[in-house]
Amino acid sequence: MISEAKTHDINFLDILEFEAGAFYVMDRGYFDFERLFKINSAKAFFVIRAKKSISWKRVYSHPVDKVSGLRCDQTIKLKHFYAKKHYPEKLRRVKYYDKETDRYYVYLTNNFNLDAKVIADLYKNRWQIELFFKWIKQHLRIEIFWGHSANAVKTQICIAICAFLLVAILKKELKIERDLYEILQILSVSQFEKMPVNTLVSEFDLQNFEDQAPKQACLFDF
Repeated sequence: MISEAKTHDINFLDILEFEAGAFYVMDRGYFDFERLFKINSAKAFFVIRAKKSISWKRVYSHPVDKVSGLRCDQTIKLKHFYAKKHYPEKLRRVKYYDKETDRYYVYLTNNFNLDAKVIADLYKNRWQIELFFKWIKQHLRIEIFWGHSANAVKTQICIAICAFLLVAILKKELKIERDLYEILQILSVSQFEKMPVNTLVSEFDLQNFEDQAPKQACLFDF
């Protein structure tokens, strides 16, 4: 879904049709008890970063293996009037220490069956999606939109994502050891080279890239 910049991310939860048994892993930008309860009512599951401001009381504490990074696994109920009104059922609170970032994270979920470490790992793996979009923003260079209608913007974004996926598939299928950014650099100055792609990518000298790049003709350089 692509919207105007002023549209808050949380509104997308009103559009989604929740699938029973599915997990929805979200950051704090989607924190809203009324919407979270809709996920619970659909018999789906969520994992979300907890806000420090929520008021809650502990119902039960489960044992945890602190060697794995877990600090607590609790069953809780909300105390604040409106929060309790919007989410009247129990929640699970998992606190986790991540050695890589040297930070503590607190998650809320409505799943009481999975191991607490799995809950933490679900949220941690979500970060790979963030890195994917960060990579797109840094390397696919959507600097200028050639059209300003909603359809034109969506089309250009989709083209950029397709370009990323094609290069990712190329890297995987041909077992290319260079990183994706290097491959894109090479392809951007080698469109008319008549040699196998794997040979081109493996033999290209990136040290000469700066010398070659300015020599490339630009269709839009008026």
